[in-house]
Amino acid sequence: MTDTVLRTDHLTKRFGGLTAVKDVSITVGQREVHAIIGPNGAGKSTMVNMLTGHLPPSEGQILFRGRDITGMPPNRISQIGIGRSFQRTNIFPSFTCRENCWLAAQSRLGNSFRFFLPASRYQRVRTLAEKGLELCGLSHRADTPASAISHGEQRQLEIGMVLATEPDFLVLDEPMAGMGQEESHRLVSLLRRLTTDYPLVLVEHDMDAVFSIADTLTVMVNGEVLASGPLDQVRSDPAVQEAYLGDGEEAY
Repeated sequence: MTDTVLRTDHLTKRFGGLTAVKDVSITVGQREVHAIIGPNGAGKSTMVNMLTGHLPPSEGQILFRGRDITGMPPNRISQIGIGRSFQRTNIFPSFTCRENCWLAAQSRLGNSFRFFLPASRYQRVRTLAEKGLELCGLSHRADTPASAISHGEQRQLEIGMVLATEPDFLVLDEPMAGMGQEESHRLVSLLRRLTTDYPLVLVEHDMDAVFSIADTLTVMVNGEVLASGPLDQVRSDPAVQEAYLGDGEEAY
């Protein structure tokens, strides 16, 4: 693939005698949504944690735009343009939505705890914060405390905080977790808009969401890849249907 943005080669992670991820090789192209699915314990979160620097691989390599980032710490991964959301909502409830995005944007300065900055630097932070709010669809909630918005909006806000760090690649870990149907539909619409500008790795249990936005699907079982490739090809794979989709229907 000539437009490959992210590639893993034989990525493996061991915890003592347990191999959580074994020999996983995937690629993600420009403007591609690459979804990773599997049951609990399949190794999905471990995979995400390696991609974003929260866990070092035991073996293998991670390349981002041709650069070896294997074992790079999370702050450096973020600085080179990989933005990540978490399974559990990771916001500051007592701060307004704007303040949450402001804090995320300020991390881009490399001196987040310096309170007196040139006006131009404040303007840059303000611009990034407002952009994050606009892209996640929460500009109308800018001055509302994060604790006062719905769970679905809090998940949107977390994505807005990621976007305020000015990433050019997104890794989203179960963004639909805990949402009702209406909230999920709203977030799927948001993700569809984002895919025009950002390549994306999506870990998600909501199969309707996965099938509606993914281009490529990797199915993991016990830390290994069961199948990986174009969405329709993997979805129709007999082994995948037997393991997860049950004659083409969701088994989650």
